[in-house]
Amino acid sequence: MKLTKRTKTLLLTTAGAAGLLVGGVQAANAATVTAKAGDTVSGLAKQYGSTVDAIEKANNINSYTHLIFAGQSYNVPDSASQQAATTQQNTAAQQSTTAQATQQSTTTQAASQQTQNQQVAQVQQQATQAQAQQAAPAQQTQTQQTTSSVSGSDASAKAWIANKESGGSYSAQNGQYVGKYQLSSSYLGGDYSAANQERVANNYVTSRYGSWTGAQAFWQANGWY
Repeated sequence: MKLTKRTKTLLLTTAGAAGLLVGGVQAANAATVTAKAGDTVSGLAKQYGSTVDAIEKANNINSYTHLIFAGQSYNVPDSASQQAATTQQNTAAQQSTTAQATQQSTTTQAASQQTQNQQVAQVQQQATQAQAQQAAPAQQTQTQQTTSSVSGSDASAKAWIANKESGGSYSAQNGQYVGKYQLSSSYLGGDYSAANQERVANNYVTSRYGSWTGAQAFWQANGWY
């Protein structure tokens, strides 16, 4: 059979189920076309129910020049192949969107949990500070009560002896002598609290010297009381 130049002859072969991929999807209903002189991508797309974009993607044809060459075989996807490729692309896009949404949700939850933890820690810190502030006046009042049992010259004498004995420290210790007034540990009975030191010191001075003024006079004469 003799072919004229005006006749466009295309040698067609039906592609098998294996071996032919269109944009990453197997083209079960695609054709392999051997181009002849005068053929164009748009002409092939129109003739075989395909699109220019699908043919160019399937064959890596330059989308700017649209050049194809006579004697070269090209894969021409039909509408079914294009639909399959589109479906796969849409599925991939949905999966990507879902993954991004999941990651964003996880990040948001983590940030929310961190903020909540910080708020809880802040509340606990404020509660601790409030308790400390409430306890401070009580401690101050207790100290004032323990030292207010004497007044006037006795108060001055008491402070003078405390300074001489320990520098005014309830925690001072020298052998068996303990606390602000350097009392024998046996007098304190193991209770070294400020309140007990004040009480025992007052009782000791009253029973032995009658007053803190008398105790100061004895100390000045003997270096102890």
